[in-house]
Amino acid sequence: MSSFENVTVLTKANVYFDGKVTSRTVVFADGTKKTLGILLPGEYEFGTDTKEIMEIQAGDLNVLLPGSSEWISISGQGEFTVPANTKFKLEVKTVSDYICSYISE
Repeated sequence: MSSFENVTVLTKANVYFDGKVTSRTVVFADGTKKTLGILLPGEYEFGTDTKEIMEIQAGDLNVLLPGSSEWISISGQGEFTVPANTKFKLEVKTVSDYICSYISE
């Protein structure tokens, strides 16, 4: 998706890992949220409160999903889903652009 319409963008940045991961929150008319962000090269572990769908728009990274011992490689564009209340790991090789959707179930 290249654009969103009829949304509110929260101007306060979400900053993690000493500024190596940043995002902005987009709120839709129905109350759903997404974040638009940038990952700088590095290794990260994230925790989830809700189910998340991560859409990589551009970049080169590896993902280790909860319960898996196999890393998933994404080069360019890709997508993965993370269950609620879990942790996942990223090995980011190049600056990567992402959209994260938060799914209430």
